[in-house]
Amino acid sequence: MAETGRIRVAKDKADLVKSLTSSSGNTGPFQTFADVIVFAAALGAKYNKRVPLGEISKREPAPIRLEVFATMGHETLVKLLGIVATKNIKSLSIHEEEYERQRNEIFEEYANGGLEILESELRGAIDYSERILLFIQYEITNAQEVNQEFNFSKFLT
Repeated sequence: MAETGRIRVAKDKADLVKSLTSSSGNTGPFQTFADVIVFAAALGAKYNKRVPLGEISKREPAPIRLEVFATMGHETLVKLLGIVATKNIKSLSIHEEEYERQRNEIFEEYANGGLEILESELRGAIDYSERILLFIQYEITNAQEVNQEFNFSKFLT
């Protein structure tokens, strides 16, 4: 069960999260562990991939306080994913500890799912920043092609 007030990382994803940051001599594309987790949660949500955490990382990255996400402006994503997953507006309640615990767990599971996707996409990569950029560019291009309507203007000369 999720600890109220903190976002946890699965132990088997801890090394990946550390390698994606630019701290401690790493050259990853993200500045903080929280940035990595938010990106991974958004990716997990995009692909509707929620994966239970299993064993929790106790050291680095240790569970991250919710205040860190709130000060970075990412608390909204935690709440939105909670509403989407439960389809219950009551999950936004700040007075019910159980709803907060549920929101955090949902966010953690989406992040863990997103980390699994990243793990797969980054396998064999030397430069994670470049690989993530290519992945994002592919997603943008793919989304534009799907949403693009037929353009008759090229026939009007």
